[in-house]
Amino acid sequence: MDLATLCLVEAILRTGSVRAAARLEGRPASSANAALRRLEAAISIPLVRREGAVLVPTLEAQARLERLSEIAEAAKQLLLVAPGGHAGPPSSPQLRTPGRSADPQSPRGSAPPMPQIPLEALARFCATVHAGSIRSAARTLKLGQPQLTRQLVRLEQAVGFALLERSPGGVACTPEGVAALAIAERIGSIWAGLSQASDERFRKITRTWRLGSVIPFGHESDIARMLAGLAAEWQRRRPRQPLFIASTTADELIFGLEARRFDLALLDVDRFPAEFEGALVGRQPLALAVPRSVASGLADTDGAAVELLQKHPIAMPSVRSGLRQMTDRYLASTLTAAQRARLTLVEVDSIPVIINLVREHGHLSILPEQSVLRIADPPALIRLDARFQQSLSLVWPNNALSRQTAAAILEIIAAIADDNATPSAGKGVAS
Repeated sequence: MDLATLCLVEAILRTGSVRAAARLEGRPASSANAALRRLEAAISIPLVRREGAVLVPTLEAQARLERLSEIAEAAKQLLLVAPGGHAGPPSSPQLRTPGRSADPQSPRGSAPPMPQIPLEALARFCATVHAGSIRSAARTLKLGQPQLTRQLVRLEQAVGFALLERSPGGVACTPEGVAALAIAERIGSIWAGLSQASDERFRKITRTWRLGSVIPFGHESDIARMLAGLAAEWQRRRPRQPLFIASTTADELIFGLEARRFDLALLDVDRFPAEFEGALVGRQPLALAVPRSVASGLADTDGAAVELLQKHPIAMPSVRSGLRQMTDRYLASTLTAAQRARLTLVEVDSIPVIINLVREHGHLSILPEQSVLRIADPPALIRLDARFQQSLSLVWPNNALSRQTAAAILEIIAAIADDNATPSAGKGVAS
């Protein structure tokens, strides 16, 4: 980890924008985005979620933002250490760094970007000072003396001033080095607190495979049953290689694969990004869920469905889910543009809430037929034609190890499907 990464991520969390943070820190937007992914991977915690064009800090990120801000402020002070050995607050007129703006309050765009100073280099600088010589520090750190010397020289070049005075008797801090030592130790202390829980988490997940899944409808649903069977069978077959399962929307799963927060993902979409490999796990018929009071005596015709859709509000997940994409496709094929413009749509990213809207509040929804039939007191269902089905695919990165793990998961899922196979219901109104 390095100071440039931490400063960029702190700016992203503070502004809610990769581009705004990049401008503030004088870096390309691609560097800011890479910094966010790098820190998320380092501490094994997702730091943002996307809400439209805005990045919203997760609860974990909000809990860490104050410490990130402290590191970012200390990093800027490190580059503003005065020749007299004083690392003052940002308002101090005595601070200077060659090539940087003399006004600490000036926009970051008027000064060079924060150098990529590794936290490891700062820690080794502190260790050298306390050891009293590069040779002793190298021995303690189990490094070669030339390697440590080169790293200290690069650190001095990055901060813009000499940190150490070298002599046959060892090393001592320059006046600037004394101020830098206090800042470096403060940064190290803050980072230790910031990453401590994550370090423990890393030790626990070293051999863990992380599977992301679309959100099951409830404990009765096909996906929930399949995942439970997968978890149990995986633990039986591979007790020393845990499988961690988390649920979220299709968009978040794809983002998690790209950011390496997930090793594999179960997606409810027909298509996925070309950089991944995948296999179809299964398909399930979709149905128009209708309140029982409305379904009484309902004719099973396309005209009846069109009439229902125009009379009742329609509850559906957000566009981040694969089910919503299929719902939009059904509405586009069933209604004219003018009819769709008059629809009342209610977005809810919770299937239990959607089902209650149908059962108790007169809404309609497009839902997987078999999963809905398994819940207690289900709404009436009108099966859609074969064009509209929920697909479930296992997706993984294009590498041999992920491919091998995917094959093991697919084998278990296929066995579960064989055990749980049931005849499908016929077309019509299910009550």
